Amino acid sequence: MAIPSLEQLADVVGLARSRRISRSDHIGTYSYKVHGAGCLFVSDSGTQVDVDFAADGSEIFDLWRLRWYGLSLPEPLDVTDQDIRCAVQSLQPLLTEVRPGWFSVAN
Repeated sequence: MAIPSLEQLADVVGLARSRRISRSDHIGTYSYKVHGAGCLFVSDSGTQVDVDFAADGSEIFDLWRLRWYGLSLPEPLDVTDQDIRCAVQSLQPLLTEVRPGWFSVAN
């Protein structure tokens, strides 16, 4: 099934909810699985990107999702929660905390 064109990545959730696309499938070299307010994308190499979507459609993520991303890399990166927190803090103002423990890329 062809994916209708998306204006933003969050549209995949709406398309799945309206049954215009499957809740899980492959797009190019990625598989996707819609869950709750977000979607898990997995590349053919196994790298995982799991995001939720805010009401405005922006991608948001928490430290747990960052940890799983690191562990899924071809050369896994296993860091502590404290290391992840420090890394996220060092990236501000590029990252914005949209609610406690949840982040988005600043506009």
